[in-house]
Amino acid sequence: MAADAGTMLRQWRSQRSISQLDLAYDVGVSPRHLSFVETGKSRPSPALLEALSTRLDIPLRERNALLLAAGHAPRYSEESLDAAAMQRIRASVQRILDAHDPNPGLALDRSWNVVLANDSAASLAALLPAHLQGPPFNVFRASLHPDGFARMTENLDVWAAYLVDTLRRLVRITADPRLTAIEREVGEYSTVADLDRRATRSAERSGEPALLVPFVLRLGDDVLSFFTTLTTFGTPRDITLEELTIELFYPADEATEDVVARMQG
Repeated sequence: MAADAGTMLRQWRSQRSISQLDLAYDVGVSPRHLSFVETGKSRPSPALLEALSTRLDIPLRERNALLLAAGHAPRYSEESLDAAAMQRIRASVQRILDAHDPNPGLALDRSWNVVLANDSAASLAALLPAHLQGPPFNVFRASLHPDGFARMTENLDVWAAYLVDTLRRLVRITADPRLTAIEREVGEYSTVADLDRRATRSAERSGEPALLVPFVLRLGDDVLSFFTTLTTFGTPRDITLEELTIELFYPADEATEDVVARMQG
């Protein structure tokens, strides 16, 4: 089992582009000992695995897998948002989303599946065909599929490029096969084909770079432009909380603010 843990550590170290020597010195062990851990000649302690995981920025879900592979008990819980222990946190997140109405607000899991939403976000989701509404409702799929928000997005090339870059970064950080599967799926969409070149051309045509990449959505005769913020928990010790992200959409111009206010009225 220690050999499996060693292989996993070596893969994470390679993925983070850190040498064995640098990693050993960073966590305060000898390069020889780290070499023995990676080759399975030495069984790492939970404390050493924690130190290595912290330096390699390994997510909590994968830290548990690493501990199990080395023959140790997992350290991190994974409570459902519906669990009693999560009641106060779930209620607080929902209050944030509801207070953000009439602008859209979402809470997302690691794969960017929507786990909580406010009424405005739910109304937008209802515009999509049933096969994109889930469950689960996945933001990458719903935004990039030709039948999804892509057909309503005025600046699709640059917005899709942002989403695809975000998805690639999540795959690189987590090595999660579920995210890899989503990346493979959306990569086959016609809206994503040749995206890098199209996004570069769109950015060049736009002239002066904007402060933020907006999400520009056409709804009938109205064009809505939003910018977004992403918020995570600062000190999570639970896998569900570490993987939870709150995304809030804000009007990027006065016209959008007026339309949103009219829709609310």
